[in-house]
Amino acid sequence: MRAGAFRLDGGSMFGVVPKPLWSKLTPADELNRINLQTNCLLLTNGEHRVLVETGYGGKWAGREIDQFNMEERAILDALREENIDPAQLTHVIVTHLHFDHAGGLTHLDSNGSPISSFPNASIISQKTEWDDALANKSTMTKTYLRSHLDPVSEQMQLVDGESEILPGLSVWPMAGHTWGQQAVRFSDADGIICFPGDVMPTANHVGLAFNMGYDMLPYTNMHSKQTLLQQASVEGWRLVIDHEPGNPVVHVTENQKRPGQYTLQAVD
Repeated sequence: MRAGAFRLDGGSMFGVVPKPLWSKLTPADELNRINLQTNCLLLTNGEHRVLVETGYGGKWAGREIDQFNMEERAILDALREENIDPAQLTHVIVTHLHFDHAGGLTHLDSNGSPISSFPNASIISQKTEWDDALANKSTMTKTYLRSHLDPVSEQMQLVDGESEILPGLSVWPMAGHTWGQQAVRFSDADGIICFPGDVMPTANHVGLAFNMGYDMLPYTNMHSKQTLLQQASVEGWRLVIDHEPGNPVVHVTENQKRPGQYTLQAVD
């Protein structure tokens, strides 16, 4: 599911990679912003309904909408299109708690106050991420917003390290973008699927040096991405890339002539 398109500064999205290189991969608009998407997953086994990621949500004012060129669309719109009542969700997993991943955890009620979007769900985060979010531990001072967090505090299911949330559905730490970021892994009839969060936000970030200026631990992120790509290529995982505006589902292949370099192939 797609919970809304938006744009962020291309230089910030590619960190130390200079514009002459990244702009060949994705064009920027007149404000130097590139196209991004908020991709989410809806999983069900009959008994449980699980949402992975919630996008930026719908609580924004005109200034933020213009700054980030936000599509007037949120996770509740995406669920409505699938005829899913948000109250039916049993679990919501967020890779981390930045605004473009956790904003949809809440929405505004008729009085304009933020309330939980998924009142009956357990919301899963790494404890480190939750603690850092409450402390606003980030160089981006307006990405951990209490309007996304406080209304769901009683619903939080905090985990510490790798954890099986439901049979066959696990999370594990994917440090780099934040200290407490986590990835999500599960299987279907065709094998393992991984939702790795912002370790690799678009397909154009597959290069190990292609990391974001937003990353709190860029060197760690590079190694997290290398480990992820190696395991995905060896074990045949499919990855779902969270901000990819094109096809977000990909296979990973290692370049046999240049070990340690990887290419992505979109999965139909």
